[in-house]
Amino acid sequence: MRAVLALMLVMVLGACGRVIPPASVPPAAASSAASAAMAGLSLGPAITALGMDDRAAARALATFTESCPQLLRRSDASGLTNPADWQTPCAAARSWTPDRAQAFFATHFDTVRIGDGNAFATGYYEPEIAGSRTRRPGFEVPVYGMPSDLVRGWPDEVPANNRTGRPPLGRYDATGRFVLYHDRAAIEDGALDGRAPVIAWAADPVEFFFLQIQGSGRLRTPEGDVIRIGYAGQNGREYVGIGSVMRERGLLGSAPGQYSGSMQGIMAYIRDNPAEGRDLMRLNKSWVFFQELKGDGPLGAMGVPVRASASVAADPAFVPLGAPVWLELDRREASGLWIAQDTGGAIKGANRFDTFWGAGEDARVIAGGMSARGRALLLLPKGVAARHRPQ
Repeated sequence: MRAVLALMLVMVLGACGRVIPPASVPPAAASSAASAAMAGLSLGPAITALGMDDRAAARALATFTESCPQLLRRSDASGLTNPADWQTPCAAARSWTPDRAQAFFATHFDTVRIGDGNAFATGYYEPEIAGSRTRRPGFEVPVYGMPSDLVRGWPDEVPANNRTGRPPLGRYDATGRFVLYHDRAAIEDGALDGRAPVIAWAADPVEFFFLQIQGSGRLRTPEGDVIRIGYAGQNGREYVGIGSVMRERGLLGSAPGQYSGSMQGIMAYIRDNPAEGRDLMRLNKSWVFFQELKGDGPLGAMGVPVRASASVAADPAFVPLGAPVWLELDRREASGLWIAQDTGGAIKGANRFDTFWGAGEDARVIAGGMSARGRALLLLPKGVAARHRPQ
């Protein structure tokens, strides 16, 4: 889904993942270690001692099974596993019954702690907003697909001997000079009119702004049809979490006249102060382009659908995508067994997670206020932990 975009709403508020962030980056996310191996592994408790919930285990088993085709052929950026490690649990998962899901994980996995195991989790969801396939009164906000002139290249001012790594995103202007791509303000003012495909038209620019931060969502038409859209690309311009800006300006807090630091509070300020709100949104120069999705759920970074209350975004340098993760947090609803199927721009470092809550108003409320701390355990196939000789 990002394919769910990893710019988290937590960043909107100031730091977190796709929903609303804390004022500062938690210690677990600020680790200087670059990978799980550098952070260090230690053996965790037996899976049977975790107090796993039967229904949550069954959801996790189904989600893990969906991830297996990718697990068996993906390279693991964390360096912890290889495709062969997943063959036995994936083969077993296909025939394991949901009522014995706890036994499945206890049979095929060991728990390990990455670094100190201190975890921080936020939330994201699949927003649903009003939209239309055609432009009509009340539906005037274009939902753009990828423009053909968005390319990677090197600005003239970058010397040839400094052109290392991946070139930045931008475009070539009428003179043939490579320049930065249009930012949010320019796009809103019509820079892409007639120059980029329009998938649909949204009704509310504020709702669409937050859908862009989530990286995917649903457009519900007046006729009741649903158009599911997912992340296709970004304009290469800098992302600014407007929540942190609002905090710096004293707009968020609990004092009289201040607004709540939740996503709902930020939206309320923007609606109550339309001119100032528009300027705030334009501070975030990033613009997300979409593609229409035909599957039964938003796609995560593995290319498989993410599932409510079962899928979590993680940093693939520390967690193999597709691996189970146990979270024990100070938010009960976010505690339990999850499957790492997604990534996120703000989800960086050991033990940093973004929990997925699905679609609808309940998901919006939970994700919009999720900020939880506790401990995390990574579940690795039997034998893998011993190979890395955890202390």
